[in-house]
Amino acid sequence: MDFKEKTKLKNYVYRGKILNLRKDQVLLPDGNEAVREIVEHSGGSAVYCEVDDKILFVKQYRYAYASELLELPAGKRNEGESPEITALRELEEEGGVKAEAVEKMFEIYPSPGYTNEKIYIYKAINVVKTKMHLDEDEFLTSVWVEKDKVKEMIENGEIKDAKTLIALLHLLK
Repeated sequence: MDFKEKTKLKNYVYRGKILNLRKDQVLLPDGNEAVREIVEHSGGSAVYCEVDDKILFVKQYRYAYASELLELPAGKRNEGESPEITALRELEEEGGVKAEAVEKMFEIYPSPGYTNEKIYIYKAINVVKTKMHLDEDEFLTSVWVEKDKVKEMIENGEIKDAKTLIALLHLLK
């Protein structure tokens, strides 16, 4: 059976700087109609960076969760920017380190039920410390954490960000 849903109508409810919201009418495989609410997002990149058995994180207040989260350096792709360039840019902007290169580990769909966002996860290769270049509306700090402590933090549920957990669980297994 073909499970593909066919778009009958795309209706933009909101167009914003970071995302767009659509309320689409679709035709289901059985011929019935349904509504799909979709958040359009340009996607982003995250970077795992390790130096001397320490992993680089950023600590940032996340308004939607009303708390500070520990995450890998990451950010939204700019228009026309490759995920690799986004990774290199965000690593230096947020983490204060410059990588000679990044190696793509994988691409994830953070919440396929309602968004088309893709996050590309990279590993930094040959890094040197520089300085942070935060956007004017960004308030965060970079933190280096010992690998053993990171494993403990995962087990204790202290790291909650999905992209960060996926990268860490893959690399620290």
